[in-house]
Amino acid sequence: YQQSAVVDKGLTIHDIRGSRWDTAIGSVVTQMVMIAMIITCAATLWAHQGTTDLNTVEQISEAITPWLGDFGGRVLFSIGMSGAALVAAIVACLTAAWGLGELTGYKRTLESSPKEAPWFYIVFVAVLLAGIIIVVSGVNIVDFNIGIQVMNALLLPIVLGFLVLLALKALPDKYRLKGWYAWLICIVSIATAGLGVYSGIAGIFMS
Repeated sequence: YQQSAVVDKGLTIHDIRGSRWDTAIGSVVTQMVMIAMIITCAATLWAHQGTTDLNTVEQISEAITPWLGDFGGRVLFSIGMSGAALVAAIVACLTAAWGLGELTGYKRTLESSPKEAPWFYIVFVAVLLAGIIIVVSGVNIVDFNIGIQVMNALLLPIVLGFLVLLALKALPDKYRLKGWYAWLICIVSIATAGLGVYSGIAGIFMS
């Protein structure tokens, strides 16, 4: 998604500094929001109710909304879920449409209209419809999401490994990872991938 978005925006080497700051700030902010939500839920749900089942979206809503008032809590929860779903849908659909376009060669840009880039928008809509079908099929969304996260964790070494290799070998010489910074990136990537695989495997055997 990130590489395709950079291409679609028409960014050049002159935009690298700003793009790096944009990615870094976005990464930190999203993780801070996630941490805040985990702490908030832990401090409210389990601290006062002992144990709470959160196996479905409905149970999550019922557990969280009383602390914010029944009506207000449900409105805020719905807005939060809708916002998260909208962002996820845009990222997933664009990733598929851009990625498949890079493989097949069809025109792929948001700058074009559906008439100018029909396959790009067909793939986008197809992925969106697939997501809708999964949601309305009755599958447990919480379990489904956990399964996807476990898969992501197990595949993390491949993803990070190729990214590091690209940064070491494929980038123009001026922008390649070098020296102590390259070693730092490699160490952090190995540690992150290792923790991801450990968490994924542990989650499978503990579930």
